Amino acid sequence: MTSVPPLNVLIIGSGGREHALLHACQASPLVASIAVAPGNGGMATETTCHPLNVEDVPATVTLAQKLGTNFVIVGPEVPLALGVVDALEAAGIPAYGPRKDAAQLEASKTFTKDFLLRKKIPTAAGEKFTAAQPAIDYLQTRSFPIVIKASGLAAGKGVVIASSLAEAEQTVRDMLENRRFGSSSEEILIEDFMDGEEASIMLMVSGTDYLMLPPSQDHKRIGDNDTGPNTGGMGAYAPASVVTPAIEQRVIQEIVEPTLQGLAADGITYRGTLYIGIMVTRDGPKVVEFNVRFGDPECQILLPLLATDPVALMYACAQGKPLPKDIRFHSGSAAIVVLTAAGYPGEIRKNDRISLPATLPENSQILHSGTRRAEDGQLYTSGGRVIGAVARGPSLATALQRAYQLAEEIQFAGRHFRRDIGARQLQRDAQSPH
Repeated sequence: MTSVPPLNVLIIGSGGREHALLHACQASPLVASIAVAPGNGGMATETTCHPLNVEDVPATVTLAQKLGTNFVIVGPEVPLALGVVDALEAAGIPAYGPRKDAAQLEASKTFTKDFLLRKKIPTAAGEKFTAAQPAIDYLQTRSFPIVIKASGLAAGKGVVIASSLAEAEQTVRDMLENRRFGSSSEEILIEDFMDGEEASIMLMVSGTDYLMLPPSQDHKRIGDNDTGPNTGGMGAYAPASVVTPAIEQRVIQEIVEPTLQGLAADGITYRGTLYIGIMVTRDGPKVVEFNVRFGDPECQILLPLLATDPVALMYACAQGKPLPKDIRFHSGSAAIVVLTAAGYPGEIRKNDRISLPATLPENSQILHSGTRRAEDGQLYTSGGRVIGAVARGPSLATALQRAYQLAEEIQFAGRHFRRDIGARQLQRDAQSPH
C-alpha cells in the first residue's frame, strides 16, 4: 500500500462496534492520535470522548476540523444516510464509509429491493406499499409466514415475520397507519419468507475492489433457541460454517460481484463496509438485506480475527485505492456474548451499577456499548445492549467458553444474555465426521 501520513483519527459512534474500532486504531502503527464522538463509559477510560449528536452533519465536520483530524471512521448508519462522508470529503477530510447515494442500500429497503430485482441478484420476491389497503389485498395472495419491513432505518427493529394473515394485517396497519416506526414506516416492503439459515457477509470495499472478511452469524432474538422479539443482536461468532466454501463461491459470483458492478453501472461509487445479510436456502444463498457499515456485534469479532492492520485497509478504501491481496487472518474462531439491560428490547431500565472482573481470560476483551461513567468513576448502564464479552480461541468451543466465562463475571442488576450463542454450529461440528 502507498505511504500513509500519521493519522489523527476521529471515530463517530457510541456502541460496541465503535469500541472495537477504537481497539483496532490503538493497535495500528499508522495512528498518531484517536478521538471518539460521542463514545461511551468504557471508551472514555481509553481516549478522549467528545459530545456529539451523530445526526448533526455540520457539527461533525466542525469537530473533525477543530481536532485536526485527517481520517474519520463512521460507525453507525444514520450519519452515513444523512451524507456525513460527502460533507467530510467536501471539507478535505477522508472518511471510511459510503457516500449518501450508496448509503441508500440500508436507508431504503425498497431502493435495495428494486436494485436486487433489476440486477437479477438472488433475493425473495417482494412488493412495496405506502397505503394499508393495497398491502392487505396483496397479503391475501401470498403464503405465510411472510416478512414485513419498514423501508427506512429502524435500528434493526423494523422487521416483523407474520405467521398469519391477521398478524400481517395488524402489522401493516401498525406501520402505515399508526406510524409505529415514524417516518421510517411511511413505506413498507412485504417479502416472501425465505426458509434457511442466516449468515453475515462483511466486505471492505474500494469501488469494485473488495476484501471479504470471514462469514459470521448473528443471533437476533432476545431469547435462547431464537425466541422472543428481535433485537440489535445478542451475540455472534465467526467463521460460520453454514457458509461452506461452495456457498462462499456462489455468494461471490451471484451476489458480491454483481452488486459492486451493478452499483458502478448505476454511477454509484461504493467505499466502506458493505454488509450483506444472506439466507442460505435449499436453492443457494439469497440476499436478506444490505447494511452500509460494520455489523454490531459482528464487527467486534471480525476485527480481532484480522491479522492485517484494519486501519490501513480502511484508509485505502476511503482513498479509493486498490486493496492488497495478501490479507492475513488469525486461525481459530471468535465469539461475542452481548449482555443487555433489564427490559430490553422494550422499555429499558438505566443506571444500574456495573461491576467488571479484575482480570480477563486469555485472548478476550470487554467492549462497551450502553454504559456511562459517573463523576465518581463508577460505571452505570445507559442503554439496551450494555456490554459485549468477546474472545478468540483455537476452536469455536474454546472462544465461546472464554466469552461465557467473561460474561458470567460482568455483574449488574437485571442483566440478561443468551446461553446458546454458536450452539447450532457446535451441534453441526459434533455431528460431522472428522
